[in-house]
Amino acid sequence: EQSAVTDAATEVSPAVVTITSSEAPDDFSTLPQTGVGSGIIYDEAGWILTNRHVVCGAERLSVKLLDGRPFDATVYGIDTLTDLAIVKIDGRNLPVAELGDSKGLRPGQMAIAIGSPLGTFTNSVTAGVVSAMGREITVDDSCAEGEVRRLNGLIQTDAAINPGNSGGALLDSTGRVIGVNTAVAGDAQGIGFAIPINIAKPIMRQAIDGEELARPWMGFFYKAVDPALQTAEELPIDYGVLVLVPRGSTGPAVLADSPADEAGLREGDIITAIDGVRIDTTQGLDELLTQHDPGDELTLDVLRDGETLELEIELGTRPSDL
Repeated sequence: EQSAVTDAATEVSPAVVTITSSEAPDDFSTLPQTGVGSGIIYDEAGWILTNRHVVCGAERLSVKLLDGRPFDATVYGIDTLTDLAIVKIDGRNLPVAELGDSKGLRPGQMAIAIGSPLGTFTNSVTAGVVSAMGREITVDDSCAEGEVRRLNGLIQTDAAINPGNSGGALLDSTGRVIGVNTAVAGDAQGIGFAIPINIAKPIMRQAIDGEELARPWMGFFYKAVDPALQTAEELPIDYGVLVLVPRGSTGPAVLADSPADEAGLREGDIITAIDGVRIDTTQGLDELLTQHDPGDELTLDVLRDGETLELEIELGTRPSDL
């Protein structure tokens, strides 16, 4: 096990970079505001995957490699839904991380986190296990003061993740990237979260292809069903997603004139599968949607008032303000 951690860290660390963002001074300071995070070089042309909250609001971005090389960087695109962003640098002989497959991850599998905690301890390596899959958390949106954002389908790990680790790599025992480190649960010890790499792959590909970053969209709010939610809501099953109004919201569960609205989806429905593929903690709704594009037509298996329905839906493009 120790050898696996050492080998993975040696192989991937050169492709995990430190990202420094600078903003104009606020009203109470004459000094520029700075922030530090991490990123993953995933293509030799200089494409870097990181978190949205690492780069949003930055007037200047700089990237530093493990070998000390500095680069100016630009933000190619941001995906608000998943808190991901794509950054570009121009360089040669760049190290590249090998991508893995987050589908089918199981609790207990090895997880290795690499990043720059606190912006000081460059390319620190911590190891643990995948604690759970399909987690949902609500976090303060550092890109929009006073707002909160819900992240779905996350990998939970006990590999230490600290401020500055955001945007860094979560690896499996073979050194392949299975997630993007993104958050820690408050003051809790041993509870960190990463975005599954399969959720990131579509926008990574879109950037390389020179396309605008776009996500398929159905237009409803939901919560993943697990045994705890099944008990709390007295649901008939412990998998799928429950269509419901988000906590603290006064809006509808299904947005008017959205693809979900046109398909006939209702609050209280439980979506159990997409095109026959079951939705559960091993493969959540967001991860299943990454396999499709806007305009695709899908069949939703829906449980409503004890009856099973099939609803046809055409995926839209997620609005940029959602």
